[in-house]
Amino acid sequence: MRREFLLPDPGEGLTEATIVHWYVEPGQAVQTNDTIVEIETAKSSVELPSPWEGTVAEILVPEGTEVKVGAPILAIDTVGEDAPAGAQPDDAHTGAGRTESEGAILVGYGTGGSARRAARSRPPRVLAKPPVRKLAKDLGIDLTTVHASGPGGIVTREDVQHAAERQEAKHLATYPHDAVKSDRPWLDGGTVSRDGRETRVPVQSVRRRTAEAMVASAFTAPHVTVFETVDVTPTMELLQELRALPEFRDVRLTPLVLVMKALLMAVRRHPQINASWDEERREIVYKHYVNLGIAASTPRGLMVPNIKDAHRLSLLELARELATLTTRARSGATSLTELSQGTVTITNIGVFGIDSGTPILNPGEAAILAFGAVKKQPWVHEGEVVARDVTTLALSFDHRLVDGELGSRVLSEVATLLHNPALAFAQ
Repeated sequence: MRREFLLPDPGEGLTEATIVHWYVEPGQAVQTNDTIVEIETAKSSVELPSPWEGTVAEILVPEGTEVKVGAPILAIDTVGEDAPAGAQPDDAHTGAGRTESEGAILVGYGTGGSARRAARSRPPRVLAKPPVRKLAKDLGIDLTTVHASGPGGIVTREDVQHAAERQEAKHLATYPHDAVKSDRPWLDGGTVSRDGRETRVPVQSVRRRTAEAMVASAFTAPHVTVFETVDVTPTMELLQELRALPEFRDVRLTPLVLVMKALLMAVRRHPQINASWDEERREIVYKHYVNLGIAASTPRGLMVPNIKDAHRLSLLELARELATLTTRARSGATSLTELSQGTVTITNIGVFGIDSGTPILNPGEAAILAFGAVKKQPWVHEGEVVARDVTTLALSFDHRLVDGELGSRVLSEVATLLHNPALAFAQ
């Protein structure tokens, strides 16, 4: 019996997702729980399993298409008893709850019935055999743009190859000495202009949602930023000593870990900064825990996963959690849980050689600390001008929640701990 798989609800109020990559093609046999598709939401990328055993009948939505929750994305000729078309798998297959009248929920945060009713219409299908579809995918050719010369309007291998040759114009507009096939992943999924001088890439979910969130943050929360330049030579010396200890030998220990520890200690002393503004209820929500966000640049755009209950972790545990968090973020494996409920954030702009800047608050948080590059600079130390390790810290905060005194005290506390890191371990 042919059954249609509907896009599950990703939860957290999200109503759509983008089809990133199909792992199956028409005619392919699948088993229950085989990975069939990768989707991208505003929060993360997720791989969805097949809810049934059978044969892929039709891929209903091409890669790169944004789909509303509840829209059919795949048809499978199932093995076993008949079921009505459009039926969804039961909870044992989805691993999440569902209501009697609505479809499966991806992460169990709720259903999106209104989004399902507004599901977008299905795009037109292109006639092409599986080997031709694979060739088009390998060459980066959108089959919907290929002129079909085969009988009955079917796209042939030659049609795809000719389309690929026409797209070679994109290599004409390069800088001198560029390799012909430069590695430019940010252009993936884009449409090249006829003269090859421009590529238009659709704004995918993560980057679009990041942009919307940053605009909302900038124009909703009144930002104030304070700066302090500090001699962190003692921190850099401590870092070398810690790296030599047996327990730290298998852990990548960076200055950022010590900055994280310093910020956590500052929040402990000034807990009022660990808060959020509830506009709807006109309340300030003070958090009695610290979920420490780390801004991470990924191929999909900026993500801010956070370390849950970071205030309870030792320096070694923080280092391990940071390594895990950044690896998952850059590989696109960050979960929705890791991206939600952050309370305060650090952005490490120093890795790019930048001294300082004005960071924008992560929505829902009251403060964000920018950690600039650590550089050797002339510094007055014990009455003499000598070369010292110096960095600039910048703290942006929501002036509705944090006044200038509190923000300045928090930044000063972080700077003091980095100038004299022994204080962080004496508490």
